[in-house]
Amino acid sequence: MQTSNMDISASNPVVKHAAFGLAALVAIWLVFGYAAAFISSFLGFLYPAYCSVKAIESVRTEDDTQWLTYWVVYSAFGMVEFFSDIFLSWFPFYYLAKMLFLVWCMAPISSNGSQFIYNRFIKPFVLKHQKKMDDALDNLGEMASSTLNEAQKMAQDKAAEAAAEQVRKGMSSGDAKLD
Repeated sequence: MQTSNMDISASNPVVKHAAFGLAALVAIWLVFGYAAAFISSFLGFLYPAYCSVKAIESVRTEDDTQWLTYWVVYSAFGMVEFFSDIFLSWFPFYYLAKMLFLVWCMAPISSNGSQFIYNRFIKPFVLKHQKKMDDALDNLGEMASSTLNEAQKMAQDKAAEAAAEQVRKGMSSGDAKLD
């Protein structure tokens, strides 16, 4: 019995052609196909999620930082897209452009889109407003804790009232049975 040793490396011309063909098919689908919003979001999630799991399980910290940066940019992009999608989705090549943007952000190079956007926009914004954000989060935490304590106290009071009512009903029905 003869086994085949197929070369699946990137230097194999068949693999290159198949990869380009698949990329072209996805690009055409993103322009003309059904569920382009889902496909572009799914593809923007799938590979980075896989690489993030691998990064978590590795001992190196550089890959953790790379993928945390991607997810910060991806989340910021998602927030911007949430408010602008109703307008942008009408543009014919929007989902193709979105996919190209996400590929640029996840590209396995040191100066990919995530690094550029994070260092150019997100990091300066957060550093500039960090004190205000921390104060707001502290106030929110205190407010949530206070609200939960009040709700717990109210629930305990209502439970005590309900228990006392049940005891009173039990005692009054017991008195009626004695008569």
